[in-house]
Amino acid sequence: MTLLHLDPTDLDHRGAAHTAREIAHQPAVWQTVYAQLQAERPALDAFLNPLLALPQLRIVLTGAGSSAFIGQCIAPALLRQLGQRPGIRVEAVATTDIVSSPEQCLQPEVPTLLVSFARSGNSPESLAAVELADRFVKTCHHLVITCAADGTLNRRMAGQPRAQVLLLPDETNDRAFAMTSSFSGMLLAAAWAFGLPLAPVTALAQAAAALVAAEADRLYALTDKPFERIVYLGSNTLLGLAREAALKLLELTDGKLVAMADSTLGFRHGPKTILNDKTLVVIIVSNDPYTRQYDLDLLRELRQQGPARVLALRTSALNGAEAPHADDVTLALPASAPDLALAPVALVFAQCLALLASLQLGITPDNPSASGTVTRVVSGVTIHPVIEQQQQP
Repeated sequence: MTLLHLDPTDLDHRGAAHTAREIAHQPAVWQTVYAQLQAERPALDAFLNPLLALPQLRIVLTGAGSSAFIGQCIAPALLRQLGQRPGIRVEAVATTDIVSSPEQCLQPEVPTLLVSFARSGNSPESLAAVELADRFVKTCHHLVITCAADGTLNRRMAGQPRAQVLLLPDETNDRAFAMTSSFSGMLLAAAWAFGLPLAPVTALAQAAAALVAAEADRLYALTDKPFERIVYLGSNTLLGLAREAALKLLELTDGKLVAMADSTLGFRHGPKTILNDKTLVVIIVSNDPYTRQYDLDLLRELRQQGPARVLALRTSALNGAEAPHADDVTLALPASAPDLALAPVALVFAQCLALLASLQLGITPDNPSASGTVTRVVSGVTIHPVIEQQQQP
């Protein structure tokens, strides 16, 4: 997939070649990841099926930053899939929370499957969260989804008796600062690993490519008259996606544009204060018929009230319930597609918007932090010894 008619030589000169390539190659990467998951299906089933049969199993989806948002996207869909099994719990808990408050986040007597998402596998919190889970939880298993063969997490967990490592293809291991293909690759790998409903991988790839081709002019127009604030809104699975979309813009513009995310219903409870005539709102509209009603209520409200511009990322699933609007962005997926299928496709739009905004501001997207205070792999974290609290009599 070519990206927004951008010239490769110019991208290299402007420090954007890696980011642009890693956004553009996602449709191909998804198909490679799917093929790998199919090949590893027997090993995954042998590892997961006995765990999913455990009574009272707790599944904790964990990571830091973008990797934490993968868990937030997966958790609602996984809970819905497994909700018929008595006692199973599914939670998205960031490694940063586990590390800072292990005794509040981990339950010693509850059998736990810790699903770790990690691009590099070298962040201090990713490694410490695994160690703390093994220390605090009597029966703890690990599913590690990572992109770096030489990462510490992969090397440490591969071959462990209570662990299964999904090492994704090298193409997912983004060379640029921001997570793009690593995010969508790990998201889809987790969905396929647990057998969650999605659209066919070819449909996802085609929808992403079609979106970029159809929306190139709109994306350029949005960044030619730059906004100063952007708000991404979504519900359930799409709230995790909204948070990742906002983070991409914040990262790639080096904080020069204000970006935030919230749930569709939560936005009215204070965060709506951010709206002005320099604000762009993007609502990622759910395909779930019930949830979608709340998305559309807010969409109508914001478009009527102004002054912000409001885009809607949506499939054609509305079946005439809403008149077409010039600021509707169509995701070429069927009305039957679950929200988890919308996530990687909608994310490509947000990634492209962040890239163009970064270039418009004269920032180098491959390494956007001018001060160097934010790095590709987090550093400067001290992991302190845990002093276990005594139970009160």
